Amino acid sequence: MIIDSLNQFGTNKPLITGSTGTQQLGDVIDTTTLSMRVGGPSLYLVIIMKVTAASGGLATAQFSLCSDDQAALNTISATYHFGTAAIPVATLVAGYQVTCFELPAGPYERYLGILQTTAGAAFTAGRVDMFLTSDPAAWRVYPDGL
Repeated sequence: MIIDSLNQFGTNKPLITGSTGTQQLGDVIDTTTLSMRVGGPSLYLVIIMKVTAASGGLATAQFSLCSDDQAALNTISATYHFGTAAIPVATLVAGYQVTCFELPAGPYERYLGILQTTAGAAFTAGRVDMFLTSDPAAWRVYPDGL
């Protein structure tokens, strides 16, 4: 499957490291330039671990799809549309599919992004691919270099 660059939050983006709390992870998507309709039928958020996460402690990560009227997502005023459960660091291995979730219908603000909430301990490593797609069944993880 070909992924439209306008529908990506980031490829091989590093997890937020060095602290706990909630911060924006990767880029935002300006919904005015999106090639697909947000909140329409069959649009999925896919997050895949690219590089295994590491932590000096028992870190957990929660990933939330949010929209906001500003490109720098405000963790307080952003509209939360979806969130994963807290996922332990030991689960976040390369190739692990964090989520493949159909976006809910409803109003979205202009900028769409991912917030990472880290608890327990800070991450020291880990990278993810994050994007929107209308055909998640066709998406596959392949080793680098293919």
